[in-house]
Amino acid sequence: MSDLRSLPSVDKLLRTPSAEKLVAKFGRPLTLEAVRHILDLVRESFHTERVFPDDETLMQKTAHLLVSWTEATLYPLINASGVILHTNLGRAPLSRAAIEAIQSIAQGYSNLEYDVQKGLRGSRYVHAEELLTRLTGAEAALVVNNNAAAVTLILAALARRRRVLIARTQLVEIGGGFRVPEVMKQSGAILAEVGTTNRVHLSDYEQAISEQPIALVLHAHRSNFQIIGFTSEPSLSELVTLAHQAGLPLADDLGSGALLDTSRFGLGHEPMVQESIQAGADLVCFSGDKLLGGPQAGIILGHSSLVARLKSHPFARAIRPDKLCLAALSATLLHYLKDEAEKEIPIWKMIAKPPERLQEQAQRWASKLGMGEIVKGESTVGGGSLPGETLPTSLLALDVNHPDRFLSRLRQVQPPIIARLADDRVLLDPRTVLDEQEEALIAGLQRTLTGYR
Repeated sequence: MSDLRSLPSVDKLLRTPSAEKLVAKFGRPLTLEAVRHILDLVRESFHTERVFPDDETLMQKTAHLLVSWTEATLYPLINASGVILHTNLGRAPLSRAAIEAIQSIAQGYSNLEYDVQKGLRGSRYVHAEELLTRLTGAEAALVVNNNAAAVTLILAALARRRRVLIARTQLVEIGGGFRVPEVMKQSGAILAEVGTTNRVHLSDYEQAISEQPIALVLHAHRSNFQIIGFTSEPSLSELVTLAHQAGLPLADDLGSGALLDTSRFGLGHEPMVQESIQAGADLVCFSGDKLLGGPQAGIILGHSSLVARLKSHPFARAIRPDKLCLAALSATLLHYLKDEAEKEIPIWKMIAKPPERLQEQAQRWASKLGMGEIVKGESTVGGGSLPGETLPTSLLALDVNHPDRFLSRLRQVQPPIIARLADDRVLLDPRTVLDEQEEALIAGLQRTLTGYR
């Protein structure tokens, strides 16, 4: 057709069998909008192309447009990179019990803020609190939506328009441009730096406390980088003693928040939540979706009087967790309480996976694909945890032409496969591939390899 007057009307297209199927699947309003959009595009292109598609082609274009408008932008994929807590890939996968807890709470009503025994309004803050205090020995606990929010709440509630002491060695930036100094500024607290970028002494803190009024001492764990060489800084227990002698509270931002001793798995020792509580920190905060292995959350532990002040602060409502987070977090904490974290929490299963099993998996993949070499390599914890620490693993190495293009092809299969590249070889690490995803991994690799040049 070469005359715009011959272009079918919207009503005519909507009466076609193809349109009826689209209306049934996507609804009439959205289908109508898509048809109009396609016709507008055809009119715009007519001035240069002088032709336009027939009715069936127009409806095919409409169908493709509707799919692009409605397909999910968040979807599962296979992590074969060997980075356990991959921030870009959603950090910690949840345990089966945590997923079941989410499903149970999501499909109906719950006692989120209702005291069933009293028949009165309750508080969402009671959920998970007893589990946290029992596990760590803290007096009280509060859950918010992430650790950045936890730090901000502590500073806003305890040090607004007042000075907070922090070492220059701890002025960290984590993923997404989250910087401790900027968070302190947004909270209304005033930054009071002590020491230098590589060395800070207890006397630096003593001098700062003697020279100006201080509201809080903040200790921030460097969870995503290391300072090596000519370095020094006081221990947490030394800072706690000094702060308490001066009548000041001390907050310890642990970042990752391990409840298990990472040195048991051949890794460096990550400061544990229990250790901070035992050292006397008045408040301790950490993430729920890093080394805890649960949902995204910020967890605050500490003295009941201070936690009560945080709970009553207006900002607490803006950063409170939802029912799904609390359900998943409670289920995750139960794994620790029942001493089954290594068996049930995915990230700890990955960290504890025996070398022989990793080698068996990689060899099985090579056998099914009929190609590939098994090479020794290293997995990393990631997620801003244990910087520089690695775990030995066995990798499936694929020699393919144009490996960058092959990696791109892997990202296009369903579900997408995320691998890594080293020495012009595509490497896949079995440590981070979930057991239930192995079949899909092999299928995706086979589809990508078929006809690849």
